[in-house]
Amino acid sequence: MADEQRGGAARRIGRTARVARATAGQIIAAAESRRPQRLVERLWGELSEAASEAKSLLGGGGWRISEDELERRYAYLIDHQNLGEAGVDPFGFSPEYVRKVIPMIEFLHRIWFRVESHDIDNVPEQGRCLLVGNHSGQLPFDGMMIGASLLLERDPPRMIRSMVEKFAIRTPWFGTFCMRCGQVTGLPDNCRRLLERDESVMVFPEGARGISKPFKNRYKLGRFGHGFMRLALETGSPIVPIGVVGAEEQIINVGNFEGLARLLNAPNIPIAPLALVLGPLAMWPAPVKYRIYFGEPLYFEGDANDDDAVIAKKVAVVTSAIEKLVARGLEERRGVFI
Repeated sequence: MADEQRGGAARRIGRTARVARATAGQIIAAAESRRPQRLVERLWGELSEAASEAKSLLGGGGWRISEDELERRYAYLIDHQNLGEAGVDPFGFSPEYVRKVIPMIEFLHRIWFRVESHDIDNVPEQGRCLLVGNHSGQLPFDGMMIGASLLLERDPPRMIRSMVEKFAIRTPWFGTFCMRCGQVTGLPDNCRRLLERDESVMVFPEGARGISKPFKNRYKLGRFGHGFMRLALETGSPIVPIGVVGAEEQIINVGNFEGLARLLNAPNIPIAPLALVLGPLAMWPAPVKYRIYFGEPLYFEGDANDDDAVIAKKVAVVTSAIEKLVARGLEERRGVFI
């Protein structure tokens, strides 16, 4: 019995030694590898190219929309929105407010993120529609850039109404900014009312799970809820799938302050790697390059009250379309910043 015990102990020690040697070898190989150095060099090269591009745009001044063009687009919005006598709709949207903040939005769109929009005419010119996309980046700049593309690049322009978290609407100043820019608390009834008014509504079915996913899960779509599909069937709204590439790298997330999020009643509080050094500034997005792909409209028929299994098959069609758009973007891009 003693011999067996000694033999078992020897085998365990031997296995431990082999694991230790293998681990030590991996650590030494990683230390000697030039991969981290090559990554830093590549990213620095991309940043330099992006900075040169932004500098040329700023120097030429051609990135700004002309006053005449801005006035034309503003007049079109006024004519095609359901506004009250005060120029504000029942949800708080104000085209005049949007006009005032366009310089900031345009700078982010054209200079900071240098957005490329593909097949933007797939979004219907008029009438109700649901825009459904992948969500990422810790902060909702992806939704802002989709809206900016349709406002600044589509002709005629289209104002989108994004469904946002209750926490965003309740946040001081930012909540007012969201409402005046057309964003609405993400409740089914709000979405239904907007679609019945022939608005274009942006939804991110991944919700907070999508925007706060850790970096290791970048460009992997989370589970889609079924609510958007039931609303599309109920209101007869086509669905335009949207794939966004670039936002995943704008703010790196290594975890979430779950306790703090619960305390603040927020969906999540991401942990950025440089948070301890930069504080809140660590949450400002890096100047990544956005690529936004608008897919062809999808039309569905059926009963909005069908079983989940039936609805899930329709949702899978939308998910697949978005995954293909994201895959296209990842294949076409040259880097994170260019």
